[in-house]
Amino acid sequence: MNGPVLTPRPSRIALIGTCVPRHCGIATFTNDLQQALSTADPNVAAMTIAMTDDKNAYAYPDQVPLEIQHADPASYEVAADFLNVADIEIVSLQHEFGIFGGEAGEHVLGLVRGLKAPLVTTLHTVLATPNPSQRRVMDELIASSARLIVMADKGRQILQDVYGVSADQIAVIPHGVPDRPFLDPAMAKHDLGLAERTLLMTFGLLGPGKGIETAIRALPALVQENPKLLYMIVGATHPNLVRDEGELYRESLTALASELGVSEHVQFVDRYLSLDALLDYLAACDIYLSPYPNEAQIVSGTLAYAIALGKAVVSTPFWYAQELLADNCGLLVPFEQADGFARAIRRLIDDDTLRSEIRTNAYARGRAMIWPRVAEQYLEVFSTVRLERRSAGATIIGFPPIQPGNTPLPHVSTAHLAALTDSVGLMQHTKFAVPDRRHGYCLDDNARALLVFTELAALRPLTAQEEQLHLTYAAFVESAWSPQTNRVHNFMNFDRTWLESDGADDALGRTIWALGTVARHKDARSLDGWAAARVLEIAPVLMACTSPRAWAYGLLGISAFLERFPGHRGFERLRGELANRLFQRWSDAARPDWIWFEDRLGYDNARLCEALIVSGHDTGKEHYLDAGLDSLRWLMKLQTAERGHFRPIGTETFGADHRHPQPFDQQPLEAWAAVSACLTAARVTGDAVWQGEASRAFAWFLGQNDLRVLVVDIERGACFDGLHPDRRNANQGAESTLAYIAALTAMRRTPFAQPDLPRISEMTTARCTCHLGGASEDPIDTGAACSWLTPDVELGVRSTTQLATAN
Repeated sequence: MNGPVLTPRPSRIALIGTCVPRHCGIATFTNDLQQALSTADPNVAAMTIAMTDDKNAYAYPDQVPLEIQHADPASYEVAADFLNVADIEIVSLQHEFGIFGGEAGEHVLGLVRGLKAPLVTTLHTVLATPNPSQRRVMDELIASSARLIVMADKGRQILQDVYGVSADQIAVIPHGVPDRPFLDPAMAKHDLGLAERTLLMTFGLLGPGKGIETAIRALPALVQENPKLLYMIVGATHPNLVRDEGELYRESLTALASELGVSEHVQFVDRYLSLDALLDYLAACDIYLSPYPNEAQIVSGTLAYAIALGKAVVSTPFWYAQELLADNCGLLVPFEQADGFARAIRRLIDDDTLRSEIRTNAYARGRAMIWPRVAEQYLEVFSTVRLERRSAGATIIGFPPIQPGNTPLPHVSTAHLAALTDSVGLMQHTKFAVPDRRHGYCLDDNARALLVFTELAALRPLTAQEEQLHLTYAAFVESAWSPQTNRVHNFMNFDRTWLESDGADDALGRTIWALGTVARHKDARSLDGWAAARVLEIAPVLMACTSPRAWAYGLLGISAFLERFPGHRGFERLRGELANRLFQRWSDAARPDWIWFEDRLGYDNARLCEALIVSGHDTGKEHYLDAGLDSLRWLMKLQTAERGHFRPIGTETFGADHRHPQPFDQQPLEAWAAVSACLTAARVTGDAVWQGEASRAFAWFLGQNDLRVLVVDIERGACFDGLHPDRRNANQGAESTLAYIAALTAMRRTPFAQPDLPRISEMTTARCTCHLGGASEDPIDTGAACSWLTPDVELGVRSTTQLATAN
């Protein structure tokens, strides 16, 4: 095996912040982040919950399903409720005190307190000297956030020094920027009709506190030597400022330029530009000015954009500029010193080499900040947070350690299966607990249901409703067989039309498994006679199948049939051929560190082991039995978490050769297969350890899993569609529900048990005598040459598998 455990990404992400078309820097950031996340991974669906200021209405894009009214506390609680119901996996909060209502934006805490999903907060402001209200809000926000993202190391430092935040809780991710080519400004200036001008620029929503006055005061010393110099101030006045005082601030800047005699060298672009239009203006800039008057500025999107386009920058040394312009990526001048700005601008105008060097350095730095790379960093944080999250308050069922036969296991309820079944058959999927008719039916699930109800009938009498369900599933299986093609249909639309002419080999194998199981049990309604006739007709088709799982399913059905009708010559020959194929597949693929049938792990893995175990036991062929047991030991160790509980092979493992097992997503089907295979191993060997392993696998359903959460609704007999890294899948489809009921039925039917059974994962010393790796007395969890053998004295389990073809 090779490769690290992959961290699965969340597929449903909600961002909270202001959003375009609202005129706000954070709105632009939120929109850009949402688009970048969706572009980075097509499996990611990102939505935005938009903060809306009072008395304004915005034509938000489609990815905004809900607004939060800034001043309404109840609106925040509604948003939390909505996100919980929407089954969001990660919430990404864009935090700036001013965009939320209440004192110091405290209304946002009502949302945070109501969230079930993990919260990752991006801090657009980090105050080194917060007032008491700001500190109170920050403290609770920090406590509620799985991660805090800042855009500069200074933000990390303040969080640690002022707020006492652990370094592990902080991630530094740069401000995202658009991906634009490195262009000579002359080309863009020509397009703007400014080819002869030396262009200085500042852009952003206009308002006090950005130091524009300082830049204007620097112009008189420059225009005498550079009469074609133009300072362009791009951007509309901040809408809140317009609301409160109109355009008084812009008029004051115009008056200042007139007073200094530089009106002809100052140009305002007084409108809110689209991103493309804004970048076209910025591309034309020769020197970008960032004259913020205060040091405590932790991030600046406008400065980030200027760096991304490779602009020569002159800035005051506010915190963000100190970091971003380090290493000769720009020039810093003291705060509010117009003369300093004039000297720095003159230096860049006069020294082409210096200006070119700064531009090149700036553009190179900006490449690490383009949105695709930033989105990947956000997704990495989100994925890590999902894996770290554990439902500390989850309910685990209060059963004692589970043992087959002597523990009060849950009762078997078929209420949910009844809700999923109509007169045609069992529907495949649900949305939450509601049957989803759009996906119709499949033979896979109806064959499983036929098998499960047959086994349930052997446990207890079926109710009248259950008997009708049993017949319904039999009727679906009957209709799926096509004698003309000697194949089965698998998928049926809700309108009762088949969606394909030939189903997959695995569907055929499951059908034979179900029919063989029905044929094994005498039935007053003659279902056994129907099943026997049909399986005799269908089973020979398995010879044309190439799927090992189809062979395994078929072998289980053939074994069940032969249990009632031993000596049937045709089925004895068929079992011999299929078992030999399966063993040969194992023999060809197995190696000392990979005791398996294929080069990769897939779904329903333990069925392969179970089929060889049953076949070896029933035919007396030791090498089949040994191969089945050895591979099951190896598989069960892979499915043992560090704490000893059962961890199914995650779906992220599927599809790659010799990939180290990935932990998610976890499916109920794997737990059922493990329960069944281990109980079979216990039956044929008499070794109590396998009962313990079956119990461990079944306990996964009842909360002994990575998330420590119930995977089932016991009263309805429903099973959730598996575990994601941080939560259950809320859907409760047919396959998952059948897996739970089948595993529970098998556990309840097991007639023997031993108290305090050991687990393979608890054993400390093992001796390997198989031909795969020689002898080893290393602890069983150290990955010795043959990492899957049991203590010889305690178990006496056969482990002398020969890597050879059966005679």
